[in-house]
Amino acid sequence: MSLRVQIDQQAPMRLRGSFQCEPGQMVALVGPSGAGKTSLMRAIAGLMRPQQARITVGDACWCDSAAGIFVPPQQRQVGLVFQDYALMPHMTALHNVALPLHGADRVTRAAEMLRRVGLPPELATRRPAQLSGGQQQRVAVARALVRNPAVLLLDEPFSAVDQMNRQTLYALLAELREDIAVPMVLVTHDLTEARLLADELVVMADGEVLQQGRPDVIHRSPRNARVADLVGIVNRFDGLWEGAADAPGWGLMRWLGAAGAGPLLRVRDKGKVEHGQHVTWVIPGEGLALCERTPPSDPRWLCLEAQVLTQHHLGDVTLLRLRAEQPAGTTLQLMLTGLPHTQLPAVGDAVALRLDLSLVHIMPSRTVQP
Repeated sequence: MSLRVQIDQQAPMRLRGSFQCEPGQMVALVGPSGAGKTSLMRAIAGLMRPQQARITVGDACWCDSAAGIFVPPQQRQVGLVFQDYALMPHMTALHNVALPLHGADRVTRAAEMLRRVGLPPELATRRPAQLSGGQQQRVAVARALVRNPAVLLLDEPFSAVDQMNRQTLYALLAELREDIAVPMVLVTHDLTEARLLADELVVMADGEVLQQGRPDVIHRSPRNARVADLVGIVNRFDGLWEGAADAPGWGLMRWLGAAGAGPLLRVRDKGKVEHGQHVTWVIPGEGLALCERTPPSDPRWLCLEAQVLTQHHLGDVTLLRLRAEQPAGTTLQLMLTGLPHTQLPAVGDAVALRLDLSLVHIMPSRTVQP
């Protein structure tokens, strides 16, 4: 059963936009603090009644403000994992999981769910204070799943555990997803976590849904400059659109740098930009590479002379910050993987940088807000 959310309210905080999540799919709500991620999740759970909204799960309508429908939270089939776990401190792990259940077999079902999430049986009789953060998280996940929810909501579920436990919990969630055919919504401020776990991102800012899509699609083609900033695209530049190129689907753009006009680029044209319009453009990391100093014959490539400004080693990855000669004053970031340190350019070295112009994505410089 698909989850579909449409919301539009101005108070007590602005929430506007729509998104959907299919059965077995995980959608991550991402954005800065105050973007409205948790408030949107609370609206889905029924913990907040929005001014105008329609929220459905399959054929069931949980909220329709136009029709006066609002199903209270206790009647919604929602499994919710809170950031602080919200476990009952005076109850054992077993009885925390059994709490939302009814019937003579409730304890048996709770014990089975704890087994599924990997909590050893000897820990089931301990209270939350006697468990580690990772163990408490497993109890919280077990409690959220034990009633076979129609929707699973996870609000910053890994923020309170250390990196080692976090990796283990990532693996647990991936394993559980094979058996959970319900929509799953994850709230997180960690973009790496979102890309690792989620099938799609819902990018939010100032209470508004800006874009939904697969992480790779949003990274390659953000809807506007604000989305590009929020998903961490560092290679973002200014340009001037100069019209059609020599073939359908291609156009010409002048690269504008801090110190003036740069080279003319032949890039993809989606027919959404007018001649003479100022644009913002981005290129993903896979669109840049070090190359030989021979100018490429393929018009899809642009080769630039650059100088290495900084070099940072991050395990198997090296991050280079470069200054391009044309246009002057422009800096780019390049991520290299798999190269031995002896083959890496040093700070101050002159290098040749190749740009794959087929991966350039164009956006209007200003996006008019509705």
